[in-house]
Amino acid sequence: MFTGIVEEIGTVRSLQHGQTSSFIEIQAKTVLSDVHLGDSIAVNGVCLTVTHLTSDSFRADIMNETLKRSSLGSLRSGGHVNLERAMAANGRFGGHIVSGHIDGTGTVINIKKDGIAHWYTISADNSILRYIVEKGSVAIDGISLTVAALSETSFSVSVIPHTSEQTILSEKKLGDIVNLENDIVGKYVEKFMRPVEASPKSNGISMNFLAENGF
Repeated sequence: MFTGIVEEIGTVRSLQHGQTSSFIEIQAKTVLSDVHLGDSIAVNGVCLTVTHLTSDSFRADIMNETLKRSSLGSLRSGGHVNLERAMAANGRFGGHIVSGHIDGTGTVINIKKDGIAHWYTISADNSILRYIVEKGSVAIDGISLTVAALSETSFSVSVIPHTSEQTILSEKKLGDIVNLENDIVGKYVEKFMRPVEASPKSNGISMNFLAENGF
């Protein structure tokens, strides 16, 4: 599990594609301080397993499924990525629950300055937007952010200078693709409620049950 608090900006050394999978090598420093083979590191919000280590880099395999659902396949040598180690049991929960299993991608369609902050507007499919709520949480390229505005086709976040400086958001341009992960709580609530609503004979909690009991 991650929290969406980026620890370091890493640099892609190489991304090699094979017929059935690919692997990426990333130059880093902070996240390597206590990492071991088999540990998890979020790369632009995608949970990857460390398969090889050097003194200043790590390597991870990438499945075709991950390439299809994320923007990792578009990375190039010399490009920058957000990095975060899996949360330690005694760590601070500074962001929100981030699994590293992204839901899909979005496109940067607008960037504007607002005082000290910058607003980023991201367009996305309805399959992603349905779980986004104003003032709720969303992970963009692994960064835990608060949704500031929402429309039928996009959502916006307002980013303070510190976040821009410590992540790759400041490098984003119009048309860039970003990885998106919805707040997992909303997805679980929908999953638990769906079979109850579909079965009127269910003894579980339904919207009718809540209404009848004063909720």
